[in-house]
Amino acid sequence: MLAQMADPDQVSVQGVRCLAACAQGCTATLSMPGKWSWLLGRLTPDLASDLLVYAQAYGRSASGTVMPSKRPESLREIILGRFPAQSSV
Repeated sequence: MLAQMADPDQVSVQGVRCLAACAQGCTATLSMPGKWSWLLGRLTPDLASDLLVYAQAYGRSASGTVMPSKRPESLREIILGRFPAQSSV
């Protein structure tokens, strides 16, 4: 469903089998080279359009950080973890 909703010029949606967060319901990640990566959880189908709005804000962010006040209200409490950008060492 999310892949069909996403504008491929703005967001790339790739399915994976497992993110090892079973107790957190449906999960997703946001990641881009040089930016923080985020593990999101407790997602439901009705949050798909808000998740795309959040992904676009993530893409516009220089560091990959989107403050809770800048996320859709429905996604303020979905962060399960964050991971620093990989260095190119």
